[in-house]
This record gives sequence, C-alpha cells and structure tokens, in this order.
Amino acid sequence: MMTYEVLTAGFGGQGVLFVGKMLAEIGLLDGKEVSWFPSYGPAMRGGTCNCSVVVSDRPIGSPVVSHPNLLIAMNGPSYDKFIGTVAPDGKAFVDSTLTNPEDSAAKPCDGVRIFSIPATKLAVDNDLIGMANIIILGKLIKETAFASLETVEKAMTGVTKGKERLFALNMKALKLGMEY
Repeated sequence: MMTYEVLTAGFGGQGVLFVGKMLAEIGLLDGKEVSWFPSYGPAMRGGTCNCSVVVSDRPIGSPVVSHPNLLIAMNGPSYDKFIGTVAPDGKAFVDSTLTNPEDSAAKPCDGVRIFSIPATKLAVDNDLIGMANIIILGKLIKETAFASLETVEKAMTGVTKGKERLFALNMKALKLGMEY
C-alpha cells in the first residue's frame, strides 16, 4: 500500500472536515497509521477551511500535507489554491457545480488526473442537500484503492451511530458518487 496524503478543502459548512474525519476513520478501521489535521478560519460557516489527512502503513512523520496525492476541492477558491500542489500522478476530485477547472488560471502538475463531479447539483437533484462531500467521497473511493466499500460502511456506521436515517442518506450519497 502507498501512503495516502489527502487534502480536503472548501468553505465552512460544506463538510470538508467531516469528509476528512471519514477518511481518517476508514484508515483506522483498516489498521493504518492515521493523522487528521483540520484548519479553518474564524468563520466556521462560510469561511475557508481545509483538512490534511495522512493514511499509511508506516509511521507518519508530519500531519501537514503539502503535496497531496489526493485532493478534494469543494469550490473554486480551493481548487485555485491547491491544484498546483497536487503531486505528479495524483488525483483531484472537484465539485464542478461550484467550479470549472478549465476556466481556472491555476493548473495542475503534469500527470494529475482531475475528476469533475457536479456533486452539489447531484445532491440537490436527489434530495441529499448538504451531502455533496459524501458524493465526492464516493467517487474518490471508486477511483482509488483507498478502502473497500465494507470498510467505508463500517466507518459510516460509526459516525452516524444513533442516527440511522443519516446513515441511509449518507450511503445513498456515497453510492451516487461511486456510480457517477
């Protein structure tokens, strides 16, 4: 297994920290070394935020992700700020409802593969408002070897314990992303 260095980024309220927490939980359930390092401005709702997550078989030297091999960009400013930091041959998962990578002056390094998913639109169209982050997580799980669906379901069960309705909605959003 390789070390996954993941950066999730967007505005507060988009579930950026939650999706980072999910990635960390998935790593823990797989018995990996994990770090989760959130960063957000003074305005949690609407302010910018990002989260560094490292999942590895080896001890982790630093929780800070400077050159992610996986990026989740939930909006244009996050895409613009971080796409140039993605490691060559990395992958970027972008909410294309809120940004169009082709219109951005910011360009990825050679070999970076960009997955544009209209996650916010898909969430609205499928009565999953507020779950664009989980739709993007589904696409990330589908396009990488990050974890099995079984492990993701266990992690989702843990974070939604006592809220079965939320579990069902999150799994619907996750599978929607995997099928996109």
